[in-house]
Amino acid sequence: MADSLKPYLSSEKIAQLNQELGEKITRDYRAILKPDEALLVIVTLKGAMIFASDLVRHIDVPLEIDFVRLASYGAGTQSSGTVRFVKDIETEVANKHLLVLDEIVDSGRTLDFLIARLNSQNAASIKIGALLSKPSRREFEVPVDYVGMEVEDEFLVGYGLDFNEKYRQLKDICVLSQA
Repeated sequence: MADSLKPYLSSEKIAQLNQELGEKITRDYRAILKPDEALLVIVTLKGAMIFASDLVRHIDVPLEIDFVRLASYGAGTQSSGTVRFVKDIETEVANKHLLVLDEIVDSGRTLDFLIARLNSQNAASIKIGALLSKPSRREFEVPVDYVGMEVEDEFLVGYGLDFNEKYRQLKDICVLSQA
């Protein structure tokens, strides 16, 4: 079975979305952070790694970065329905302002699970940022505070998005169809 890739978002458009998101995040957190505080950016692995590395260079406030890895997809294009921790964050979150970055918000299941866990740890605030949001697939209403772009219900790969660990390295985002 051969995969077919159709261009969806160019690297130039992705760069523009990152710059716009970074400017908005900077404005918002300049108004929130005290002089001795830093924003704690929590990056969801593996997919948001590329998005986050580009985005944080556009955020002009003090920040720290940590990583979490959650899994809800198996070897297919549909969520398994069960979320599990593969790697937990290592930073204490109590009384800190958190920005959780995900490459795409699909069903919302994974972020709902993570936000519930972070809320139980007494963070000062929790906001979610995503390059892409797919509201037509939402099963769990999660408040996505920073969205680069809403997308249709298509299976996207590239720029961190994968299918069975393939295509993450593509600089553009493409629609995957299997022949």
